[in-house]
Amino acid sequence: QVQLVESGGGLVQAGGSLRLSCAASGRTFSAYAMGWFRQAPGKEREFVAAVRWSTSYTDYADSVKGRFIISRDIAKNTMYLQMNSLKREDTAVYYCAVRTNPRSSSLRYYSDYGLWGQGTQVTVSS
Repeated sequence: QVQLVESGGGLVQAGGSLRLSCAASGRTFSAYAMGWFRQAPGKEREFVAAVRWSTSYTDYADSVKGRFIISRDIAKNTMYLQMNSLKREDTAVYYCAVRTNPRSSSLRYYSDYGLWGQGTQVTVSS
């Protein structure tokens, strides 16, 4: 059983930076892609960024493009999200997720991801 463990969330002032990590542990890990999603209070879960595991192709939501950087370390089975120039509207619980199927070319649909982490809170203050 693969488990995802997230870390790196916290409280930061607007304009600051945080780095989230998502480590996969357990049996042999085989992913098509990994992604980050977030959910703010009263809002639906939304796509943030994703990376295809084998090719390192990345995709970003328009709201974070140019500020966030997603990366992965295959040897460590770990994905990262470097978040810079944080804004109050980035405040949310951030979830990492694993997708094993390649049936859709888009990486943005949370329903394509079958394994989720427990979430980590990111709070940006003004």
